Amino acid sequence: MKSLVIAEKPSVARDIARVLHCQKKLNGALEGSRYIVTWALGHLVTLADPEDYDKKYKEWKLDALPMMPKKMELVVIRQTAKQYNAVKTLLFRQDVNDIIIATDAGREGELVARWILEKSGCRKPIKRLWISSVTDKAIRDGFAHLKDGREYDNLYAAAVSRAEADWLVGINATRALTCKYNAQLSCGRVQTPTLAMIAKREEEIRSFKPEEYYCLSLLSGKVKWSWQDMKSGSFRTFSKERIDTIAQKIKEGKLTVTSVEKSAKKTYAPGLYDLTELQRDANRQFGFSAKETLNIMQRLYENHKVLTYPRTDSRYIGTDVVGTLKDRLRACSVGPYKKLAGSLIMKPLATNASFVNDKKVSDHHAIIPTEQFVQMEHMTNEEKKIYNLVVRRFLAVLYPPFEFEQTTLSAEACGEHFTAKGKIVISSGWKAVYENQFNEEDEDEAPESVLTDQTLPSLTKGEVYPIQNISVTSGKTKPPAPFNEATLLSAMENPVKYMESRDAKAAKTLGETGGLGTVATRADIIDKLFNSFLMEKRGKDIFVTSKARQLLKLVPEDLKKPELTADWEMRLSRIAKGSLKKETFLNDINAYTVDIIQEIKAADGTFRHDNLTNTKCPECGKRMLAVNGKNSRMLVCQDRECGHRETISRTSNARCPKCHKKMELYVKSGEDTFICPCGYREKLSAFKNRREKEGAGVNKKDVQRYLKQQQKEAEVPINNPFASAFANLKIDE
Repeated sequence: MKSLVIAEKPSVARDIARVLHCQKKLNGALEGSRYIVTWALGHLVTLADPEDYDKKYKEWKLDALPMMPKKMELVVIRQTAKQYNAVKTLLFRQDVNDIIIATDAGREGELVARWILEKSGCRKPIKRLWISSVTDKAIRDGFAHLKDGREYDNLYAAAVSRAEADWLVGINATRALTCKYNAQLSCGRVQTPTLAMIAKREEEIRSFKPEEYYCLSLLSGKVKWSWQDMKSGSFRTFSKERIDTIAQKIKEGKLTVTSVEKSAKKTYAPGLYDLTELQRDANRQFGFSAKETLNIMQRLYENHKVLTYPRTDSRYIGTDVVGTLKDRLRACSVGPYKKLAGSLIMKPLATNASFVNDKKVSDHHAIIPTEQFVQMEHMTNEEKKIYNLVVRRFLAVLYPPFEFEQTTLSAEACGEHFTAKGKIVISSGWKAVYENQFNEEDEDEAPESVLTDQTLPSLTKGEVYPIQNISVTSGKTKPPAPFNEATLLSAMENPVKYMESRDAKAAKTLGETGGLGTVATRADIIDKLFNSFLMEKRGKDIFVTSKARQLLKLVPEDLKKPELTADWEMRLSRIAKGSLKKETFLNDINAYTVDIIQEIKAADGTFRHDNLTNTKCPECGKRMLAVNGKNSRMLVCQDRECGHRETISRTSNARCPKCHKKMELYVKSGEDTFICPCGYREKLSAFKNRREKEGAGVNKKDVQRYLKQQQKEAEVPINNPFASAFANLKIDE
């Protein structure tokens, strides 16, 4: 008898099949002596659309809402039906004794496999492979310690509850808004609060009134001193009269050193990466979107196998991983990391609770390198950047703390208080991993609110110095910065300050459950908001569109609040732990759905397209809407049933030869043209000719072709004639 292994993707299935020695190719599977390995393609099965329950739902009508199926039905996704049928055939093979679920170890991964089993009607025994990386060693260890599938029944119940609740609330509310206001309006418990946060930030920026403030500094005893308000501790004042009075008062005075405080300090490396933190840093440093970072991480996990599972919300590793740390260091001891990793390999590793904590590891531990040997020459430039972030963070936590001596000087002049500070580095510690260039700036920290370090001479308490170079500077308070992808991810992860209620329990739940969305879904949510033209980018900053502002006025209040997600996640977590019944939760969701549909029906708001153009849709003849996509400008038909759209221009990676900014490629009936904000224009053909003359680098296809050729050559024996001769040589025993 054989076991059927169901992986989530073909690439993972191939790795498992290789380790299990399954080499015989079947339709959508690989077979060996003990195992058959097949795969899904993400979800093969999903919840049925409304029209599958009743034909009347095919036409969107307000009076047909809410749609409340008595039992949620599953349907096979048409695009991947061929693979589903292949898996179903294998499930019912006579020689298949049990099923091993090897999909991603998490709530959604459980759903992928269980829905296939549910739809097919398979009732064979289930075992579960639960691993955080797809290296050969991890797969072998996982198969040596397979778990009983019944242990994950509650996790499956939580996954189904989440999917059915999102269907009931999301589809009903979206249809109600769209029918009521005759516009393509969508809402959901995660995307709508996310929009509300951005709109709230924009309102804060609009209503912000800048105030002028003043700072005072002076030079005395070869030290730059800053005036400090003794009551508030601030280094600035909003009264010009006060700062001028102080400047006049100390003009002829002397400065007396009142204290010299020296203290040894140390700072520890920042924590290991979870997906959200990695997406934030990748956006700050390289401008990668959350979706791009996730896709790159997925390739490093699945194809290169050099990093562990990406969709994790933990920044810790368990004690079981500590024993493998040196193997991981040896694997990544290449190129720029060779010296850094080498110094750790040669001595005992110091681990501590700042990154090793079993209680803080959820389904998966933090993102760290695997034990797989690294070949960086096979990585793209983008993959190298993400790999570099993860490896340096991994090395940093294993290095000793950064140690320095902090000196704080206080002085008094004419009754006013002055301060200066400096530090002397004792040991670079973990900062050596970042070549002492680690950026610790807090984006919300006002630069004038902290003292800058300087090299200080040796001063003693009680010394008196003449005052020189009194300088009064002024500035204006700044509004909060608009969201970019990095700061939006932070707000989604910790949306507590955007809660209208000050419910401590809900705030605690949001903190414990990871905020709005999950590490696995946030990138898709942001992308969806761009693609539905509810958000747009201006430079790196994100703003809501007119459509989104109107939507937020029309949508039920509850759907705009992060508290709704807090409540859901808290209850889903209880279902996963077995302390709440799925049916209880879904009964409450049914009642909630009825309430919000009644609220939408009773509302008296209006929706107006304020981005109508005079261009008519070639399909239906109605006027089209001008919209800004994530990286493009488009015309979209206002009729949701027509759905025609065409691209006007898109931001390219081509740089202007004059100002070196990115140019937009305008799509025209004649020839496409690059246009730069500085006014420079260039036709596509002229651009290609110029690049050829400049000797531009090869494109990605050329690189891939070259790498494949190199791989083929590496597989061919070096001495071909001899190899052929020996292969044909027959030796009688």
